[in-house]
Amino acid sequence: MRITVMGTGYVGLVTGTCLADLGNDVHGFDIDEAKVARIIAGDIPIYEPGLDALILKNVETGRLTFSADLKRSVETADIIFIAVGTPSNDDGSADTRQVIAAAKSIGQLMNDFKVVVNKSTVPIGMADIVKATIEHELDLRFGKQAHTQRPAFAVISNPEFLKEGSAVDDFMRPDRIVLGIEDNESGTRAKEMMRQLYAPFNRNHERTLVMNVRSAEFTKYAANAMLATRISFMNEMANLAERVGADIDSVRQGIGSDPRIGYSFLYAGTGYGGSCFPKDVQALQYTANSHGLPFRILSAVESVNQRQKHVIAEKITAYFDNNLTGLTFAVWGLAFKPNTDDMREAPSRVLIKELLSRGAKVVAHDPVAMQAAEHAFKEDLAEHPEYLSRLSFSSHAMDNLKGADALIVLTEWKEYKSPNFATIKASLKKAIIFDGRNLYEPLAMAQAGFVYEGIGRRSSDVLWPSPSTPVTASTTP
Repeated sequence: MRITVMGTGYVGLVTGTCLADLGNDVHGFDIDEAKVARIIAGDIPIYEPGLDALILKNVETGRLTFSADLKRSVETADIIFIAVGTPSNDDGSADTRQVIAAAKSIGQLMNDFKVVVNKSTVPIGMADIVKATIEHELDLRFGKQAHTQRPAFAVISNPEFLKEGSAVDDFMRPDRIVLGIEDNESGTRAKEMMRQLYAPFNRNHERTLVMNVRSAEFTKYAANAMLATRISFMNEMANLAERVGADIDSVRQGIGSDPRIGYSFLYAGTGYGGSCFPKDVQALQYTANSHGLPFRILSAVESVNQRQKHVIAEKITAYFDNNLTGLTFAVWGLAFKPNTDDMREAPSRVLIKELLSRGAKVVAHDPVAMQAAEHAFKEDLAEHPEYLSRLSFSSHAMDNLKGADALIVLTEWKEYKSPNFATIKASLKKAIIFDGRNLYEPLAMAQAGFVYEGIGRRSSDVLWPSPSTPVTASTTP
């Protein structure tokens, strides 16, 4: 089948490459000619494990091509995926200008029947807008009256459920494929074409769920909102666990063993980030508000998440008696999650800026996101360029520990999970670890001589001391 994917960002590259690997002829289109040239040269603009090798493989076979040739991209395709960006506007709504521009181009160049697939995460009702945009362009070309040369088309919703860091595997082994399709002649034709496209995923058992278009659009937002809610819920539980002397990881195991709850997305930490959860929660709230139904739960989810990004900084400032001037902190992990270089809404951006604002120095490491992080912090600190002189990056995790007053762990990269703690202790000025991802066992840290602070976990049932006061037993408030 002949496929065009409009947009060579995260979703577009993964979608197009994986469909090419299934044997389809896929063409990736982007208006950014320089970006296209980079991809053709093998310089992939995003980091996703396994993706670069898969792109190279399918480019070499000829099944995957890229260009900025819009006419070719539309005219030669049977199915056109719109996979462009939909960032948040200031009011929380999704910016759909790129989607509408893609739809307009399709209407201007469409030459025969096309299935137009909204793959981008779009507001509920966006398929209707895409359809109307294409119809308008066809009206301009052929007139509003029926015409034998006027091509038919169908607009469907096929939301993506990809996790950064495992997107290729998620695409190739989907737990469900959601198709939102209109119940009409064009929709029936589109459904058969999409079933043919996704047939390789349905051989063992049926994974495709067909529903009306708005339900499919809603499903994407509802899924991300539910996952974000679980994260914020556990972060609130973790903060309370510290107050009452509970261990949040034991609590996680206790409730996760209930099959009605399960274990996924029950890990306490420094809050969610990335390109999906923050903007999708905001977009769903915007939709609810515009329909006169404020989402109180999601408002709380977002509020808790923003608050959680400050928890580690509060622990640090409390431990050091609210005086961080001249102290140096080693930070492990900058991307919002492992196996990606995505710095969007990353908790590290909040924490590091706060440490720098309090006069501290920061030496940071990330296995993949260093370049993206440097760019992000130049933006974040544009109004305080003096902070940049106290922020540096180390190419080796252990190197940035030397002479630091404490280690802060913010991303659960594999290489951070089983480090040499003797080396860490010898390198740090003080044996202190603030673990924002609960990678280490509190008891083991205490036995190794570390002051250890996780999220909802402590190294013992005593409150950590300030440097100038002795350890005293805690009391439950």
